[in-house]
Amino acid sequence: MSAEAKLAELGLSLPAMTPPMANYVRFKRVGDLVFLSGQGPRNPDGSIPSGKVGREFTVEQGYDFARNTGLGLLAAMKEAAGSLDKVEVVKLLGMVNAVPEFGDQPKVINGCSDLLVAVLGDKGRHARSAVGMGSLPGNMPVEIEAIVKVLP
Repeated sequence: MSAEAKLAELGLSLPAMTPPMANYVRFKRVGDLVFLSGQGPRNPDGSIPSGKVGREFTVEQGYDFARNTGLGLLAAMKEAAGSLDKVEVVKLLGMVNAVPEFGDQPKVINGCSDLLVAVLGDKGRHARSAVGMGSLPGNMPVEIEAIVKVLP
């Protein structure tokens, strides 16, 4: 089953790509590797949620934010490779804007990891870091960047 068909089966669609917030590009391709800039979650109206996990948001809400961010990363992967069937996820860096005592960063970033595996199968399995941050741009709760390989 194609990745696009899997998205449809899951009742999901890729968001429209938004322009970068500063002086950078959404992705940079170097040979068969694509480095995706960090992205955060978007509300249905396109705005960015604001707050810390462990204060304004629960772990479960953080998981949903990471899943939402994963959809944006998939959209960037498709733009970079031309098809989601031509990508293999190599590495994620998941950053969680959280209160200092928060320790469930992996549970939050699982929202993105679980989505990538659900849509891409084994090509969605990846190495990963999940870290806590004192703040993120716009006070967004989650930011995730990725490295993907474009398959022939």
